[in-house]
Amino acid sequence: MKGKAINELEVGESAEFSKTISESDIYMFAGVTGDMNPVHINEAYARTTFFKTRIAHGLLPAGFISNVIAMKLPGPGTIYLRQELNFKAPVRIGDTITARVEVLEIIKEKKHVRLKTTCTNQDGSVVLDGEAVVSPPRA
Repeated sequence: MKGKAINELEVGESAEFSKTISESDIYMFAGVTGDMNPVHINEAYARTTFFKTRIAHGLLPAGFISNVIAMKLPGPGTIYLRQELNFKAPVRIGDTITARVEVLEIIKEKKHVRLKTTCTNQDGSVVLDGEAVVSPPRA
């Protein structure tokens, strides 16, 4: 299984991945990363915050972008070089998040691709956005 090489990519091309956030996703992410911030794992504490309930770690939906880059666009063999993220809205248990990656620029001399990265919820609200630079697999 191999992703698209730089000469197979086109500006404007895009791919997506969607997943509904579960309580176990949040607990597993906390366990793997060690981020035990109570706003993520303690409902009683989270009720005292301006979110009024637990929210997912910001990097959990950001990881869905990694899924799209690694598995779809450019796909297997791609190496992440840089990711900029802007967190726009909280993600709650039960939200369905769609990560979208779009080719913005192909930098052939460096063999890099600049990507627009976005995560939206089931209502179409942007929960995070940014840009990534990747090195697609070699032809």
